[in-house]
Amino acid sequence: MIVPMRVGRLAGIAAACFAVSWLSGLSAAQAGKLDELITAGNEGRKVQMAPLVDDLGYLRRVSVDLIGRIPTEAEIKQYLAWPAAERREKLVDRLLRDERFADRWTVFFGDMLRIRSGAEGGAQFTAFVHKALEIGMPYDEMCRRLISANGKPGRTPEVGYILGDGADPMALAASTAQVFMGVRIACAQCHNHPFDVWTREQFYGLAAYFGKTRRIENQLTRVIYTTEASDTTILWPPEDMAKGGERKPMPPKFPFETVPANETPEYIARLNKLRAEQQARAAKKADTSLDDLLATADEKVKNATGGELPAILDVTGDLKKERSKLDVVGDLYRTSQLRKELADMITSPRNRYFAMCLANRVWAEVMGRGFVEPVDDFSQENAPSHPQALDYLADEFIAGGYDLKNLLRLIVTSQTYQRGRLTGVDETLRQESEAAFVAAPVRRMLAETMFDSIAQAGHLFQYKYPAGANKRIVKRLVQVPVASDKKGLAEISPGKKQASEKMAMKPAVSESAYDLESSVALDFNAILKAKDDEPSVEKMRVMSKEEIEAMRMMDERNKQGPRMRYVERYVDFEVDDNPKFDSAMRMASPAPPAHFLRIFGQTERAELGRHRDENPSMRQALMMLNGKLTHEASRVGDFEPVYPLLIGAKANIDEAIKLVYREILTREPSAEEMTEGKEIIAAAASPREGMADLRWLLFNCHEFRFLP
Repeated sequence: MIVPMRVGRLAGIAAACFAVSWLSGLSAAQAGKLDELITAGNEGRKVQMAPLVDDLGYLRRVSVDLIGRIPTEAEIKQYLAWPAAERREKLVDRLLRDERFADRWTVFFGDMLRIRSGAEGGAQFTAFVHKALEIGMPYDEMCRRLISANGKPGRTPEVGYILGDGADPMALAASTAQVFMGVRIACAQCHNHPFDVWTREQFYGLAAYFGKTRRIENQLTRVIYTTEASDTTILWPPEDMAKGGERKPMPPKFPFETVPANETPEYIARLNKLRAEQQARAAKKADTSLDDLLATADEKVKNATGGELPAILDVTGDLKKERSKLDVVGDLYRTSQLRKELADMITSPRNRYFAMCLANRVWAEVMGRGFVEPVDDFSQENAPSHPQALDYLADEFIAGGYDLKNLLRLIVTSQTYQRGRLTGVDETLRQESEAAFVAAPVRRMLAETMFDSIAQAGHLFQYKYPAGANKRIVKRLVQVPVASDKKGLAEISPGKKQASEKMAMKPAVSESAYDLESSVALDFNAILKAKDDEPSVEKMRVMSKEEIEAMRMMDERNKQGPRMRYVERYVDFEVDDNPKFDSAMRMASPAPPAHFLRIFGQTERAELGRHRDENPSMRQALMMLNGKLTHEASRVGDFEPVYPLLIGAKANIDEAIKLVYREILTREPSAEEMTEGKEIIAAAASPREGMADLRWLLFNCHEFRFLP
């Protein structure tokens, strides 16, 4: 029995390897076709093609784009150990399997869907999107759930999309068209669109799909959920057009053209074939169904009784008859048939807008600009720069089962993606070449990516000092309670400490005025498990340290009585300065206005069509020069691999400099940079401090912030 089992396992492994090999070959052919279409779209344009980036440049770029941080030293070594002809495709396959892929692309969808952790169901919504990416849920399935879901966030986290706009039919009509199809139809809410084909009646017809949806708040438990009413709030004509007050329920109508039902384009035929094969495989692997379990139970009873199942024991028969009728949750959270129909029409492969919109968004995310700009403004007046290439990407996205990873693999393995930047050419030629996608634009890391890359290179995702190694005294301005007696209030003597003072004092100003990089990290798995307690969980996760402290101090004041008052005083505190940072990809979003992420472009995610601002600012420069994240990343910890290269018997300054260049800039230093690095370290009080200076300089150079 041992040999066949081994043969079976090896056969399975071989089949899996063949599948990966075949997929890689298909991806290469698809990428080549994409490159051809880009070239065809540039016919007649005056452009200059940039050379491909080198291997380490590609490693840095694709790592940032796919998993949201620069590569580690170990990843650099692994990559360079692979055969040169295969390493780029092998790298892409590895990155797409990385657990950080879901984190990085949750940020992308968080921006696109305007997910706010502090909004109703926002934390659950984020966790749902993350889980969908983690398990490889097809994009069309994810969107169908978002558009059609009803219930409460704790049990149906995807309902966060509907709650994000307060279940307002007008707002949902505008956001659904713009987010999922890239069509800005919102102007037609008040009047026929002045620059496009959309009419007010079409807008109302779209809004009617959401007209029966209601946001309900339980007055006893304060739980918020959505359900369906029997009547609609969308009436036609609008109040300002109604004559005599006659307004009737607006019938829902999908205003967008789709591929005719009597046509089956090649990409739809491929999708149908793929889905049929997937369903067949799933049927074979499916766990034993409830009906199978019930049938087994009947057999066990028959065997025990030695014959036919007595009528009085035929409980499972009744269960089979009644099981489909039970819908306890559905009685409260009624399903929206109208929104289900809308979701099916939006996500249909016959709706070209749906696939083209996402393909354009993803292309823009990793290429620096879309075929259509802005990415959510498809219209007759805003044609794609390369329509054939966009059509091809959309077709392949559909045919591949709406698989985001396949779409990304196609793009990042193309030579178009791998082009470097043009230097030393006329500015007009450079801009034209970048717009034609034959040269890479200057593209800065996303705020979250820059944060995580600094933390990664500075070894801040784990403690890098022994406990107690960095104890120091800091002064903090606090408020101290003033003692009272029968004669009234009395001031505390300036140098005197009372027994109760340490217990009652509180910060007079925020302790985090310097620390603008910390935030609340979300545990996505814990959020999805919190079925019945989601409101309190959500609110506590977004409550700041200052708010929690204020609540505690208010309670203290109430206990002490109304005569207590406070005076400000600087007090010495001993702290162990050994910071550890969480990934920005899992922070509650949006971050506070003064936070690192907001300074570097993260939006408040409230306004439809608001995209990240990538323009530089003085606040960004100051954050990098003086911020805690950069400062702590620059310091050399005892547990870092560079430490023994600076101090001790195995000290090797040359190797230390090379290591930090690889860790921060993903390349080897030049001879001139080696000389400068050694001069900086030699000029400092110690090699450790000198290396901190060098790392600080590297974090603040343009090369670190911008992709190769």
